Amino acid sequence: MIKNEKIKAAEVHVTGINGEDLGIMSTREALALAKQYKVDLVCTSLMTSPPPCKLIGAGAAKAEAQQDKKKSGKLPDKRKVKEIRLTLQMEDHDRDTKQAQAERILKKGDSVKLVIQVHGSKEGAAGKEWAEQLCQALAEFGTKTTGVQVSGKQVVVQLDPKI
Repeated sequence: MIKNEKIKAAEVHVTGINGEDLGIMSTREALALAKQYKVDLVCTSLMTSPPPCKLIGAGAAKAEAQQDKKKSGKLPDKRKVKEIRLTLQMEDHDRDTKQAQAERILKKGDSVKLVIQVHGSKEGAAGKEWAEQLCQALAEFGTKTTGVQVSGKQVVVQLDPKI
């Protein structure tokens, strides 16, 4: 937020203290008006020409800046990506446990990245097949955001929760 003498534009579009439109005037005139009312001239956007400016009381300008900062902090929460590591040599019970863990994470609203450790190309194909099976089993809770990726020693797939 740019205030008072820091505004470099030659002309500004001024809005009064009570929200009334005062029109386009030179920056000097707008600053003189601000001094007359003992308020600040605050530029609200630099994207237009002439830039829109408001006459705001000194304390109000600070409060408005803090409110804008708070609002920008309240953006939708970013999902966490929880990684679950698996191997092809796992017992069936352990596989079921990992699948249940993935279900819990997806229900909670976080994303799940399934990483299956493999050794060699033969295991890579088996790992890809198992990852597809897991995706189908978890389809009611989440959707694939990436395809099943086989790279070197691991097979990776990410699931986002269904909203």
